[in-house]
Amino acid sequence: MSAKVTLHMVSSLDGFIARKDGSVAWMHSEDTYERGVSLSEDEVAEFLKKIDCYVMGSRTYEHAIQLGWPYGNTPVVVVTSRNFNSDKPGVSFYSGDLSKLVNDQLKSRYNNIWLVGGAMLSKEFLRQDLVDDIIISIMPVILGDGTLFFDYIGKEQALHLKEITPYKDGMVELWYELK
Repeated sequence: MSAKVTLHMVSSLDGFIARKDGSVAWMHSEDTYERGVSLSEDEVAEFLKKIDCYVMGSRTYEHAIQLGWPYGNTPVVVVTSRNFNSDKPGVSFYSGDLSKLVNDQLKSRYNNIWLVGGAMLSKEFLRQDLVDDIIISIMPVILGDGTLFFDYIGKEQALHLKEITPYKDGMVELWYELK
């Protein structure tokens, strides 16, 4: 199996990943879609074990710490030009060429690399053709304003739909492969 980078993001229907104030409390839904699937905690845990490494920007890193650090001991690379110290195991910080990070460092060590935010980093990964798959989880909400998932990438990119999964909470997950 060759290494791949999956860009994963949770978005409102209108394409926002955070409210204008940066909050993400809207990501939990009370909606009910009877034909949707639900995942047990064991299924989620088993899926997460398959992710070898996470990559994120500094604001996503700060949010993850505030939200209780869902990444456990899985290696995390925080792309930032700011100075950070972390007491989280497996967290490292990187500033520099993204292509070198992905192709020279990450793909030689990990098979399943997940880019989990933020917007500027996601856009740059897409611009530089560093993404193999995009999984976008669309929540049943329209925010009207905030931080866009990505905008103005500057190039057209064809995608291949691999899978659609509707969930009981009204979220719909779209999985695309970049051509």
